[in-house]
Amino acid sequence: MPIAIEPFADHHGDAVYRLSRAAWEFDVPDIPFHTPAGYAAMAATVWPAHARERYVALLDGTVAGFLGLLLPLADNVETVDLEVLTHPEHRRHGVGRALLDHAVERARALGRKHLTGSTVDHTPAGGAFAVAMGAKVGLVETRSRLDLPPADQDRLDALLAEAWQHAGGYRIEQWSGVSAEKYLVDLAYLEGRYVLDAPMGDLAAEPEKFDAERFLAAEQHRVAIGRTPIQTGAVHEASGRMIALTFIAGSDDTPSQAWQNLTLVHPEHRGHRLGLIVKLENLRYIRQLRPELTGIDTINAAENERMLAINAAMGFRPADSWIEWQLSL
Repeated sequence: MPIAIEPFADHHGDAVYRLSRAAWEFDVPDIPFHTPAGYAAMAATVWPAHARERYVALLDGTVAGFLGLLLPLADNVETVDLEVLTHPEHRRHGVGRALLDHAVERARALGRKHLTGSTVDHTPAGGAFAVAMGAKVGLVETRSRLDLPPADQDRLDALLAEAWQHAGGYRIEQWSGVSAEKYLVDLAYLEGRYVLDAPMGDLAAEPEKFDAERFLAAEQHRVAIGRTPIQTGAVHEASGRMIALTFIAGSDDTPSQAWQNLTLVHPEHRGHRLGLIVKLENLRYIRQLRPELTGIDTINAAENERMLAINAAMGFRPADSWIEWQLSL
């Protein structure tokens, strides 16, 4: 049966939402998918300093697959981040291959050399497909989940109290949404260190060039698409600089689940348990703001033993394994 690849158009919106939801619920059944309004908000804008292309695969006139190409513009300009989705009812009919072939064609036309995308071990066929297409494992990651309320809050309280014994001269600040202007330079520096500090495996990744303006644009984007970040930072009292940050964000319209995002500590201020402190303090904070929250998920490189140990100490348990694949042209 012939497969047609067409640029995404507004009239494909409802079908792509249904496809995306069906694929997500098949591959990651324990995490709620976006509501139609939440998905529409995310689809309406593009992540700052990136361009985007979208396509659909039509099988006998039915939207059976979706392809998203996210194109970094400020750094990593030889890379394309892929989202390749096939409706579970239309898998094993060549839809994924047709979409990936189109992605390779577009990458070559745009002068890009690396295509990256992820699969989850709930659906081993995804990994088999990546191997068949010539992709290589770039990074193995572990998704961990914290069920709420915590099973042993007293233990977490004791863990936090003990950590503070090592953090004299620091204080925390907490906020929901966009960060205060006075800290944007500090936070941009921390964000820009992510690729330097977190294991990246064999992925062709370079540090992102963050300044205050780009950092602010990223935060404003999260708020605009309904993923309000709940944040805790650590301030070095002697200098007044913010030298650690963590945040949790989830779709505002699916309040039972959220994602623990990056946790970063300035290299000159490590060794004071600040990573653990900001994560535990932020957990307290989000439970006050979102008492309906029942689960927090986070993804870390499987080789990031230090962060996985912190997560385990907080009560996170392994949920599944993800692979970031890379296809180099």
